[in-house]
Parts: sequence; structure tokens; C-alpha cells
Amino acid sequence: MIGLILWIIGLVCCIWCIKDVWQKPKLDTVIKIILTVALLCFSWLGLAVYYFLLKDRL
Repeated sequence: MIGLILWIIGLVCCIWCIKDVWQKPKLDTVIKIILTVALLCFSWLGLAVYYFLLKDRL
């Protein structure tokens, strides 16, 4: 049960990051697609990397 709750929270956070990526006008569509796939595949790790390393640089 805890695993399911953590998975749902991770999915919601990934969707939030994906929405943030697609709202950035200066990124190329290919980069947006790559970031979207990476965030969905690596869930929590992708979320941490995006939030702490890439969010302000993109």
C-alpha cells in the first residue's frame, strides 16, 4: 500500500515537471520529448535531477 502511494506521488510530480518543461518556449521540441521520456522512465531520479540541476538552467 505504501509503495502504491509513493508511486502515485511520483507520477503526479513527474506530470508537474513535464508540464513545466512543455511550457518553456525556448526549448526545442526534440529536447522536450527527450526530457519527457527521461522523467517518465526514471521517475524519482529524473524528478530530482530536473528539479535540482536543470530547472533553473533551461
